[in-house]
This record gives sequence, structure tokens and C-alpha cells, in this order.
Amino acid sequence: MAPTIFVGIDVSKDTLDIAVRPSALRWQLANDDAGIRDLVSRLAELSATLVVLEATGGYEHPAAAALAGAGAGVVIANPRQIRDFARATGQLAKTDAIDAGILALFAERVRPEPRALPDEARQMLEALVTRRRQVTEMLVAEKNRLGHARRPVRRGITAHIRWLERQLSDVDRDLDEAIRQSPLWRSQDDLLQSVPGVGPITSRTLLAQLPELGLLDRKEIAALVGVAPLARDSGTLRGRRTIWGGRATVRAVLYMATVAAARCNPLIRIFYQRLRAAGKPAKVALIACMRKLLTILNAMARTHTPWRPAHA
Repeated sequence: MAPTIFVGIDVSKDTLDIAVRPSALRWQLANDDAGIRDLVSRLAELSATLVVLEATGGYEHPAAAALAGAGAGVVIANPRQIRDFARATGQLAKTDAIDAGILALFAERVRPEPRALPDEARQMLEALVTRRRQVTEMLVAEKNRLGHARRPVRRGITAHIRWLERQLSDVDRDLDEAIRQSPLWRSQDDLLQSVPGVGPITSRTLLAQLPELGLLDRKEIAALVGVAPLARDSGTLRGRRTIWGGRATVRAVLYMATVAAARCNPLIRIFYQRLRAAGKPAKVALIACMRKLLTILNAMARTHTPWRPAHA
């Protein structure tokens, strides 16, 4: 049988640090086209079983795409999960070479399941959704500053707010165009927006940042987003259930959609009122409604069935 080879790659803007297990092989390459070609060639010679890279804000995408295109099993790992794994192994120091070794050890011990990487069109949609969130955050920050700004700086802040509003309008137009150009996305967007409470931003965030929607069961999708209650029990102590982890950006837009759905969606409104009548705190009831709304959207995406309250 061929040996099982695990590879960890620490990615920075300029370099790729590579570590291989169970051997102690390590080397560094430039994070450019030539370096990535060399990386693909050398890992093909090694017959790498699993390659784990850490998400670094997009610098990992070219290498990951090239490796996946060459048939390697590639996983882009959550940095927090890798850091927690490093601490669990007693590794507190942090350098690029050490991080590559930790990634290789993570691949060997945990063996995360490789998933298909997003294609070019989905990466573009995700970039637009991310940019819209960034512009919105800057716009909120500038409006907050304007309320306390002295007269000499108010003009500059006001001008910046107008510029950000134009940028937001441009991004929204680009998002609309991206959705219209793809018949598949257009149909999925219409499907998701047929649910009362789900608007364009929620729908497009789900399309861009939750490609697993419709492919997992209700428990898996809830855990992936981070709306599944986690137990905190020990011995006879029964702790409070809380949500934690998951995809924060997806959870944020889903929360706002649930707030709207609790008013205008008859199914979610009745569910929310029943939980409140049972004595559940408002936030607990909303989180439960988030999970229910996500479950409905997941089932609709899986069956390609538009919103029907009785069916839901």
C-alpha cells in the first residue's frame, strides 16, 4: 500500500512554508505562480494524501485552487481551530515554520474531510458580499462619528459618508448583475427570497458563504452556521445551552432575517410567540427561530420547493 502523506502549508502574502508528515521534510517557496507550480509538482511526486492550509484572507486561494485542480485533497482550515489544536499539543510558540508543522500534524491526527473549493463565480460573489459588509461597517462607523464630531471635521466626514453611500450602491448593482448573469443563482435567489423575512442581502450571503445549503441535514447545517445549542454539562451540573462558533457573517444576516420573520412570517411568528408564552427569554426564542428558519431554507434548497406555509 502507498504511504499516507500529510502536508501542512502556512500561507503568507509572499511565501509558502510546507511541512510533511510523517517525514520531517520542510521547505519554503514563493507565493507566486512559479512557486505554486513547483509546489504542485513536488506534492505530486510525494503522492500527498491530504493537504491542509490555514485561511489567511484570500492569500491561500491560488495555491489551494492549483492543488485541487491537480487532484489533491485540500482543506482550508479555520485559524482558530488550528490555534486551539496547537495549544492542545503544548505548542505555544508561533512562527511560519512551526505553523506549517502544526497544520501537517492537524491533517494527520484530525483528518478533516476535503470539500470542493468554490469556483471562480462563487469566489467573485463572495468577494462582493464581503465588500458590501465592509462598506456598510465603515458607513455605520462614520455616521456614529458624525454625531459627536466638531465643526472643522464634519465636512470631511459628511463627504466620506456620501462617497461610501455611492460605493454601497455600486456594490449592490454589481451583486444584482452577478445574480442575473447566472440562471442557477437567479433561481436560487428567487427561491430563498420567497420566504417572508428573507431579503436580498440574506439570500446573497447564503449563496456566497453557505454553499452547503441544501446538501447537509438539519443538524449538520445548524452546527455549521453556529445556531445549534451546545451542552455545558459536568457530572450532576447541567449548564446553560449556548451557541458558539460557526460562520459569524452568515449568522449575523440570519439573525436580522429572523427578527423580520418574527413579525411578517406567520410560521416563525407563531413559533416565536409559543416559545415566549412558555417562558423562554426573547433572545433564546429568537435563536430557536433562527435555527427553524435555517432548517426551512435548507429543506427548500434541497428539494427546490418554493415557500408554502402549510408545507413548511
